[in-house]
Amino acid sequence: MTAVSDPARPLRLLWLQSGGCGGCTLSLLGAEKPDLLTALAAANVELLWHPSLSEATGAEARAILEAAAGDGPPVDILCLEGSVINGPGGTGRFHLMAGTGKPMRDWVAAIARRAGYVVAVGSCAAFGGVTAAGGNEVEACGLAYDGTRAGGLLGADFRSARGLPVINIAGCPIHPGWFTDTLLQIGAGTLSAADLDEWERPLAYTAHLVHHGCARNEFYEFKASAEQPGDLGCMMENLGCKGTQARADCNIRPWNGGGSCLDGNYACINCTAPGFEEPGHAFAVTPKLAGIPIGLPTDMPKAWFVALASLSKAATPKRLRDNAARPTPAVLPHDKRKDSA
Repeated sequence: MTAVSDPARPLRLLWLQSGGCGGCTLSLLGAEKPDLLTALAAANVELLWHPSLSEATGAEARAILEAAAGDGPPVDILCLEGSVINGPGGTGRFHLMAGTGKPMRDWVAAIARRAGYVVAVGSCAAFGGVTAAGGNEVEACGLAYDGTRAGGLLGADFRSARGLPVINIAGCPIHPGWFTDTLLQIGAGTLSAADLDEWERPLAYTAHLVHHGCARNEFYEFKASAEQPGDLGCMMENLGCKGTQARADCNIRPWNGGGSCLDGNYACINCTAPGFEEPGHAFAVTPKLAGIPIGLPTDMPKAWFVALASLSKAATPKRLRDNAARPTPAVLPHDKRKDSA
């Protein structure tokens, strides 16, 4: 990858919103170290337009989109938040861009074909997400995926003007740092296909498991499991936690300076993965076969886990066994957490 031909010119970023809740924008506004405005400046990025953050509306906003989709300078970075809406009957008319009479998906496709980089912000834009759950009456999909199937709006073979597939910053919502890290890599001209995983998610955050850095790891290692919501023990065995399978750095890079879903006593639901919204069972339940969880940790072979689990339970210190069913403190301090290999 190379930087723009004129390094003095800011990279033009256009942000569109489609089928979703706007939660990724809300999360991004909480960015820290750096904050959003500092990150934009550091990456030499100009925010061309954002439907929630920009002053331009009506004819002014339409002119920006028309230039980006037509004969004007192409945008350097196109971001989509929310899933692509194709209904009803493949027309896209469930979601029209206000004042244009044109489906939002058509605007996205036209601008993406000219953009330097295309970024799916959140699991809805990446894979369809919550908007595509259930009967999917709105015919929602992601930019390059429809759930786990390659394709989506732009097709499996899509490559942006800079030669990259859609960059899927998946999460529901995203951690603001996942976006700002990616933006800084783009601004430096260093982001390449080698920096993306098998779902085209940035390895800057998916090279980790949510399990890494979890404050409950000592309970996990000895298989001292929580039985009820609010118990202090590990939530993998009984309460549906997928932190040992989910790819993200949520417990290494705290949210809002000091927290994560697990710190708030909520099991990880693997929201960075395609299809997380429909696991086939209640989120707070761990499916089992012959008493063994079906979704086992991805960082060790199944046989090892089963053998180690038996040994660990036999060796569980009494203090952990007694504490596993105790109520969880309101805050699990990050300075006392223990990582697990």
